[in-house]
Amino acid sequence: MDGYNRGGHSKYSMKVHLIFVTKYRRELFQSRKRADDVKHFLYDAARKYGCTVIQIETDKDPVHILLGYNPNVSVSYIVKQLKQHSTYYMWKNHGNYLSKQYWKQRVLWSDGYFACSIGQVSQAVIEKYIQNQG
Repeated sequence: MDGYNRGGHSKYSMKVHLIFVTKYRRELFQSRKRADDVKHFLYDAARKYGCTVIQIETDKDPVHILLGYNPNVSVSYIVKQLKQHSTYYMWKNHGNYLSKQYWKQRVLWSDGYFACSIGQVSQAVIEKYIQNQG
C-alpha cells in the first residue's frame, strides 16, 4: 500500500486538521467522561459520513481532530455533520450539566472552526517538485 485511497478514476490522500471550540470557550471537557463521550460521538459521526479519524484529542474546551476524507465531500459539510451529531448526543447524555452552561439554547460548539489540509510531504518538497517539472 502506498498510503493513498482509490476511487473510480482517482487516487487521493485527503486529510484535514480540524479544531472545534466550545461555545463561549466553556471548559466542558475537564471531566474525563464528557471528554471521552464527545470523542466517541465525533468518531461515530465521522464513520457515518465516510471519514476516518486518524487522531482525536480534547483539551478543556477545544477538540482537535485529524481526519481522512473523500474528495467528493466538502470540509464544511463534514464539520456541519460532526458538530450536529456530537451536539445532539452530548445533550442527550449530559443534558443536566450542559443546561447549566447554556441555559438559553441547546448548543455545544462556537459557530466557527479551524481547518488545515495536510499531506504526506511538506510544502517545500512540493514546491521543489513543481520547479523541477519541464
